[in-house]
Amino acid sequence: MPTTTVQLSGGPATVAYDRTGTGPAVILVHGTAAGRDQWAALTTELADRYTVVALDYSGSGGTVDHGGPLTLADLAAEVRAVADHAGLDRFHLVGHSLGAVIAAHLAATAPERVRSLLMHAGWVRTDTRMDAEFRYWIDLLHNDARHGTNSFAQLLPLMAFGPRYWTRVSAEQNTAVVKQLTDAVAPGADRQTEVNRTVDVTELLGRITAPTLVLASVHDRLIPAEQQQQLLAAIADARYAEIDAGHGAPGEDPDGFHAKIIGFLDPQIPPS
Repeated sequence: MPTTTVQLSGGPATVAYDRTGTGPAVILVHGTAAGRDQWAALTTELADRYTVVALDYSGSGGTVDHGGPLTLADLAAEVRAVADHAGLDRFHLVGHSLGAVIAAHLAATAPERVRSLLMHAGWVRTDTRMDAEFRYWIDLLHNDARHGTNSFAQLLPLMAFGPRYWTRVSAEQNTAVVKQLTDAVAPGADRQTEVNRTVDVTELLGRITAPTLVLASVHDRLIPAEQQQQLLAAIADARYAEIDAGHGAPGEDPDGFHAKIIGFLDPQIPPS
């Protein structure tokens, strides 16, 4: 597993990432409380024709940093450092949730590097209701750490999955999903959620020049629909698509989610 070191606002970070496949480069940026493993199945689908890079940004997986507060610019700097270390001059960017916002930040601040941008469940600015939810997440994460509980993992299906999940899952199956989520929650999820609270990319979006897909989840109860429309309006070369899932579409409907990503990326491959 390769690593690279980058200086963040609070100190250095050693960022872990995976590089798989050959072809045009795609960098995959995970969401809050997840890690690069979120992209394992998609990487398998892409690696025959793309160089796929998936990283752990601070708070997740194999990445080690100073342990203090993080900023959105810090996390974007980690993605850029990974691209540099992997020798990727230009690349496609795919991000989910906070990863979508990180990708947007990088696409705005280094537009010459980004071939295209796919943002799933991203947002422009954290509003009061979203901030209240993020505060609640942080409280749950801290209480879980103190008491050995899994309240945050229990919340995740309620927050992240749409009606199709709930119509096909039994109580026992949902309990098993919660157990998997308990084991998967990143150790720095609270620090990442603090970054969620600070998001405001209003002044950056107009600097994005890459072709962009704003991918919304129809049943996203975390990110208001108007946030997706604001992204679409602010980015010059943007188009819109939807997936019939909740905020956690990568877990709820991985096949459908991957199809949306592949359907955006593959038409951009130059003919041989």
